[in-house]
Amino acid sequence: MKEKVEAALEKIRPMLQADGGDVELVSVENGIVKVRLQGACAGCPMSQMTLKNGIERVLKQQIPEIKSVESA
Repeated sequence: MKEKVEAALEKIRPMLQADGGDVELVSVENGIVKVRLQGACAGCPMSQMTLKNGIERVLKQQIPEIKSVESA
């Protein structure tokens, strides 16, 4: 499961890096993915929206077992 999440994050990463940010996978447990936003994303007021509407949405589409994505 962790490998699937990493592969999906690789598809999202270029969009985050274009804005000076990045995402790091912290853990995957019981369908809950914990990530850490980095760079410009870490302090961005829109980071929660990026996390839920961007990262979580894409991960759930590609990996149906994912229940939620949370900030670590």
